[in-house]
Amino acid sequence: MAAPSLLNWRRVSSFTGPVPRARHGHRAVAIRELMIIFGGGNEGIADELHVYNTVTNQWFLPAVRGDIPPGCAAHGFVCDGTRILVFGGMVEYGRYSNELYELQASRWLWKKVKPHPPSSGLPPCPRLGHSFSLYGNKCYLFGGLANESEDSNNNVPRYLNDFYELELQHGSGVVGWSIPVTKGIVPSPRESHTAVIYCKKDSGSPKMYVFGGMCGARLDDLWQLDLETMSWSKPETKGTVPLPRSLHTASVIGNKMYIFGGWVPHKGENIETSPHDCEWRCTSSFSYLNLDTAEWTTLVSDSQEDKKNSRPRPRAGHCAVAIGTRLYFWSGRDGYKKALNSQVCCKDLWYLDTEKPPAPSQVQLIKATTNSFHVKWDEVPTVEGYLLQLNTDLPHQTASSDSSLAPNLQGVRMDPHRPGSNSTVPNSISDTTNSAKTEHTPMKGTSVKNRPDLKASTDFNAALHPSMATNTSNHNSCVVDMLRKNEGPHTSANIGVLSSCLDLRTVIPETSVSSSVSSAQTMVTQQTIKTESSSTNGAVVKDETSLTTFSTKSEVDDTCALPATKISRVETQATAMSFSKETPSNPVATVKAGERQWCDVGIFKNNTALVSQFYLLPKGKQSISKIGNADVPDYSLLKKQDLVPGTGYRFRVAAINGCGIGPFSKISEFKTCIPGFPGAPSAVRISKVLPLFREEKICFQNVEGIHLSWEPPTSPSGNILEYSAYLAIRTAQIQDNPSQLVFMRIYCGLKTSCIVTAGQLANAHIDYTSRPAIVFRISAKNEKGYGPATQVRWLQGNNKKAPLN
Repeated sequence: MAAPSLLNWRRVSSFTGPVPRARHGHRAVAIRELMIIFGGGNEGIADELHVYNTVTNQWFLPAVRGDIPPGCAAHGFVCDGTRILVFGGMVEYGRYSNELYELQASRWLWKKVKPHPPSSGLPPCPRLGHSFSLYGNKCYLFGGLANESEDSNNNVPRYLNDFYELELQHGSGVVGWSIPVTKGIVPSPRESHTAVIYCKKDSGSPKMYVFGGMCGARLDDLWQLDLETMSWSKPETKGTVPLPRSLHTASVIGNKMYIFGGWVPHKGENIETSPHDCEWRCTSSFSYLNLDTAEWTTLVSDSQEDKKNSRPRPRAGHCAVAIGTRLYFWSGRDGYKKALNSQVCCKDLWYLDTEKPPAPSQVQLIKATTNSFHVKWDEVPTVEGYLLQLNTDLPHQTASSDSSLAPNLQGVRMDPHRPGSNSTVPNSISDTTNSAKTEHTPMKGTSVKNRPDLKASTDFNAALHPSMATNTSNHNSCVVDMLRKNEGPHTSANIGVLSSCLDLRTVIPETSVSSSVSSAQTMVTQQTIKTESSSTNGAVVKDETSLTTFSTKSEVDDTCALPATKISRVETQATAMSFSKETPSNPVATVKAGERQWCDVGIFKNNTALVSQFYLLPKGKQSISKIGNADVPDYSLLKKQDLVPGTGYRFRVAAINGCGIGPFSKISEFKTCIPGFPGAPSAVRISKVLPLFREEKICFQNVEGIHLSWEPPTSPSGNILEYSAYLAIRTAQIQDNPSQLVFMRIYCGLKTSCIVTAGQLANAHIDYTSRPAIVFRISAKNEKGYGPATQVRWLQGNNKKAPLN
């Protein structure tokens, strides 16, 4: 964690949608990128459910239905997957609740649930200010404040330290309450405390940590409950313990419990001389407890003043949620207007990154041309941008320094919540879209295309072949060699409906490295067909180690390669492949003798980039790009260099957040295209040819065959002379190494369709690298030879004995 002076708070200043009114005593949970807020009060108790999307920076009010609970404050609020549980709280002044509600957030459906009472003892009494924590399939209720008076207007407070366990049913519903028998000294009664549950990785039992609270005076004690042995203890801690407090928040990220805000005693407090101050004040202090070492660390002390409004002002009764490694804080109250004796509530939204982001996935290729790459990588949650770098074996030539495309970024502070701030550096794309993950499951007799709102890229079929040109006879001899030796191109990409452009002119293995969503369609006659495909253009491998040991998995695809005896052929006929190796996590370094120089392509807001140029850095220096706590280079002062046709480039990417630049991804290598080869076939369709008397799920022995069809390449680069279609087949080689696919050619001709017979399908290999699928490849040939192929994965059931629809 950064030192206190380096904390990089961000206030969200631009957002859309209906912003909830300021309040305190509300609660919030996170479901993926959504922050869901319920309850609280300020001039009345709120009963709306508000949702904030941290990616789109939008507030919205979902249309809830069902048994909508009344508004409440200081209630229990936990999230289990996509269901949320609400227990207790104050429903009006002096009247508390002990009712339990469940919200199915996937349908915004409320339901009142009635758990069974404990086998011995009474169920929890109505209360507020309790803690309600989830671990596994159980919720743990501790403490709170009850009203001893039956008259809600005559409030007689009673602090609680009772402990209940609520067992949940899977998915929806609850079983009932129980009262666990605990050992050791029980914490004193309290309300407005916090409780979190943490379990060490690979060892130890889950433990609940209770901190602070109120029982007539603020508390600063820390208690630990072992949930396996049900033993209470008071751990000894190191470091400076935060001031006694209540109405604070506690959030766990990694092995740290972050404590922010709350009510704390006045300095030199004298209640008799300052009755209007109500013996408390709000604080903006910020500390964390390392739950592994039991050591406190102060990040912002109570004595630190903030004169620049660079962090949240003091508050209590706010909410905090952790999304990834980022903490969000919203609203709360900061004190009383003494003259009016009314509370003042904050309406601001802040976030803080607690650590640098993890490394993104490898850079993946969507499309390659002679002088550009369209690339993408998997999104990293809660980041402000991405630094993309490349290097090449080519000597860096003098490039034009057109600074009109490179704005001065020195000292820039990225605001991901400002609309329209797609990128801050040239070469980012303004007119490209992110890849989407889809699975086609069309209805009977329909042809389904990707929906436009999925923003799918359909440029996979426009890619040109990247490798050196060979003549037609070379291709034919390679195919014969491939069939004779049961060898062939090997790729299995596993993301949605994708298209893989692969080189079928050689017998060397290839790896899909792209995740663009194609416009592939699925045709159905008697049964639903599921397909997926993947797209690769211009990747090249020259790393011998990765070829001989290529059995590791990446997040994108499962890759394997030929035996080491084939390495020489790879070196002389490099084709569409990717390779990966670990890279240093430090983006700031000097270039040693013999090392390749990494150059910045730019800083991108989104996880896609159209790369046609890169920036040349001073000789002997690596990238010095820094974000947040450091400077961003002035790109307008750097020279640019264009990409060159037929050239290999290595890429890596790092994510950026308020703590700086994280570690770089593994390296991917792609090659720009040489003009003249045809693109990949597109819009692949599969329809079954079934016996009329067959119903329900069938195996291939009952299938007469399938009809495989496709559209010609959008960029044929001349006349198409023929197409070839291939099927991955079962062999002893695959049984020994399931990730190495072997292909058999099942069609060669001018037509854009073919029948795959039941006999051929009986020999099909089921690829289990992700979802079970049968793999087809289709490529086109022109005067120069075969171009990249489209790979289609026909999704199957989970039966390994017989492939199903």
